[in-house]
Amino acid sequence: MNEPKESNRSTNKTKGHQPPTNSKKRHSGTKPSVGRPAALRVQDREHAEELHIGDTIIVTIKRLGINGEGVGYYRRKAVFIVGALPGEVIKAKVTRAESNFIGAEIVQIEKRSPHRIDAPCPVFGICGGCQIQHLSYEGQLQGKEEIVREAFSRFAGIQDLKKMKPILGMEHPWDYRNKAQLQLGMQKEQIIAGLYGTDSHKLVDITGCPIQHPKVNEAVDKTRKVLQSLNIPVHKDQDRGNLGWIRTIVVRWGFQSEQLQLTLVTASEKLPKRDLLVRELRLAIPELVSISMNVNPKNTSLVFGNKTLLIWGEEGIRESLGDLEFTLSPRAFFQLNPLQTVKLYESVRVAAALTGQETVVDAYCGTGTIGLWLAPYAREVRGIESITEAVLDAKDNAALNGRSNVSFYEGYAEDLLPRWVKNGFSPDVIIADPPRTGLHPSFMEAVLRTKPKRFVYVSCNPSTLAKDCKVLMEGGYSIEMVQPIDMFPQTSQVEAVVLLVRN
Repeated sequence: MNEPKESNRSTNKTKGHQPPTNSKKRHSGTKPSVGRPAALRVQDREHAEELHIGDTIIVTIKRLGINGEGVGYYRRKAVFIVGALPGEVIKAKVTRAESNFIGAEIVQIEKRSPHRIDAPCPVFGICGGCQIQHLSYEGQLQGKEEIVREAFSRFAGIQDLKKMKPILGMEHPWDYRNKAQLQLGMQKEQIIAGLYGTDSHKLVDITGCPIQHPKVNEAVDKTRKVLQSLNIPVHKDQDRGNLGWIRTIVVRWGFQSEQLQLTLVTASEKLPKRDLLVRELRLAIPELVSISMNVNPKNTSLVFGNKTLLIWGEEGIRESLGDLEFTLSPRAFFQLNPLQTVKLYESVRVAAALTGQETVVDAYCGTGTIGLWLAPYAREVRGIESITEAVLDAKDNAALNGRSNVSFYEGYAEDLLPRWVKNGFSPDVIIADPPRTGLHPSFMEAVLRTKPKRFVYVSCNPSTLAKDCKVLMEGGYSIEMVQPIDMFPQTSQVEAVVLLVRN
């Protein structure tokens, strides 16, 4: 998954089969019951097939949901309980009762999972960045495998996914994120940097976040302190509204180069005490090689604006994956977990089974990292990407690494593929790494018309992955391999590489 698909860690949620957000409103058509305990009221309605908000139910948790919630069943209806773990028996209070699902919250854990642990982060469950820190890593990997299996069972009708390999996890599932993108705000006269809480507009301080690399945390904290000492107003004061200049700080650490990049997202091009700020930041953070300012005056959920100004140092930092070298500008797309990215790309290479004679199309290619990774093993690689800036970065990356058999094209795969085939170019292998919404229907139609021998699907959303695979299987392909990969430990996200071969 390329980074542009991730806008904010706290909002990485799929639509899939998740329940709507818990609500305190009484379900339409219900009437309050008084005078008897909720558990008895439920028993009284055993044959009425009706639950009310506030009722107490007993649920055995079967698996993790796509957002990390526990999923069980009550009267054949799915029950979603945040914080519950597979294997646990939960006494829960109903918070939402719909025709096709029940939302509930934990009242008591009557049977505890052996994989339940104390989350090490003090704001776990508040900031929204992680969902399953309270589950041992062994339990996390088991749960993520089951998420993939459940998706293929539910959306593709495959009850026994025999082609699935064991998930590829991390030896040390902490300190792995090479980038932080944190909002700034004022809280009791102090600048804080963090994320907006789950279903909230309140900023949560995530100082010392245990899934970010320590150098990222250190740079965030030092930047915050410099802004505080220079009395530079931040954009949002939680008590007084929007006041200042700096909205967001973005820090990226090069795992291999050990270089640090800082980008300040501002509400306007005016930045008070700019020269003094640069000097103090350089003194406080010796690893800094680049300081930029991105201007975003709009009231939007998008972090970056269209204009980026270099205010000190180099245009970008260097980083590498395997033998590939990259120069990363402030807005360049790059994987957030470099260690697992190598495993991901190697899984793609194994699935593609290249001998050096194949032509390859890398669709939704982003900055071209997958295509560049495969280039030494292929005769020709063509990447397709609709975002202009990403295509330019991909071309620069190809030139930097001397990959002369790779070319990148701006456009949509569903348009370019048929045109290439008409002109005599028929790829042997197509790679696709789409956003969480999955493959565009027109693109799948183009793939089925093109009929490559192998189709390698890289997905960050098991639900849309399974749905798309069903369409491809109905069009004449069969699944030969499913390789889950844990790109984001402590969260409910799971990546997967699927190989489909033409029958």
